[in-house]
Amino acid sequence: MKLKMLAFATLLAFGGTAFAQAPAAGAVKADRAAVKSDRNDVKQDKKAHRADRKAAHKAKATAATPATPATPATPATPATK
Repeated sequence: MKLKMLAFATLLAFGGTAFAQAPAAGAVKADRAAVKSDRNDVKQDKKAHRADRKAAHKAKATAATPATPATPATPATPATK
């Protein structure tokens, strides 16, 4: 009889906390949906970042092309008297 009481007391002591920590079914589905949404946001951000880097690289390449050199100024001729 004492062994049954001890087992029952242990079950009550630790059983309640095990059930209390179990997640609710709706919460898990909502969390999965949030994670999926976040993954899609990250994919979109990566695409935008790649496009920005590509545009910056293209702008840098066009800015780095040398311009046509200016014609050198002709020195003034000294006035003769």
